[in-house]
Amino acid sequence: MAKLQIGFLIYPDVVQLDVMGAYQVFAFPPNTHVHLVGKNLSPMTSNEGLTLVPTTTLSDCPPLDVICVPGGGMGQVKVMQDQEILNFLQQQSQTARYVTSVCTGSLILAAASLLQGYKATCHWAFQDQLAMLGVEVVPQRVVIDRDRVTGAGVTSGLDFGLTLLGLLCGEEVAQMTQLMMEYCPEPPFNGGTPETAGEEVTQKLLQFGKPLLNAFLVQTRDTARRLNLESHQA
Repeated sequence: MAKLQIGFLIYPDVVQLDVMGAYQVFAFPPNTHVHLVGKNLSPMTSNEGLTLVPTTTLSDCPPLDVICVPGGGMGQVKVMQDQEILNFLQQQSQTARYVTSVCTGSLILAAASLLQGYKATCHWAFQDQLAMLGVEVVPQRVVIDRDRVTGAGVTSGLDFGLTLLGLLCGEEVAQMTQLMMEYCPEPPFNGGTPETAGEEVTQKLLQFGKPLLNAFLVQTRDTARRLNLESHQA
């Protein structure tokens, strides 16, 4: 039986946990083959400073059962306007069983015209921008709409991965994978959402991340204009 082909788009400044949370999930079952897809095979540095090495390229990547787009830092701005990458995503989406993303990767999917008319999610701080691209934003940790599966911010990659693995391989395999990882989170602080973190902490984080939010907003507006979606802009 042929293995499921699962590919993660990676690029300079990608958020490594957006990739590696779900990668850990998909790599466990014996019937999967997971690819790290880059523009070329050169090593690249993640947003956190880790070195990631692609295993295949845009041109050599086989047809994928699942294509997953993770979010990134400032480097994501370039990806949202990289026509070679956007074309690759469009091509893979034509035959993939699932077109997916983690965190702000959904903005890249939307830039490739692959989320308009779908329900989707992303990191809470960027949900308004996702809506500007004609996407029906659902503020949940994982959102499934037909063959589109999207995860919210960073750590949701684990929940996203397990949810999608259940769709691909059945709940028992997903449960075994969850048990193998001992995924039973008990966070030390009840502050993983703006509602639980409170206004003061939320505003401090937004201020800290303002340069990134503003850079993304400029690119999101440019993308909306390119896609003739100005009516969705705030």
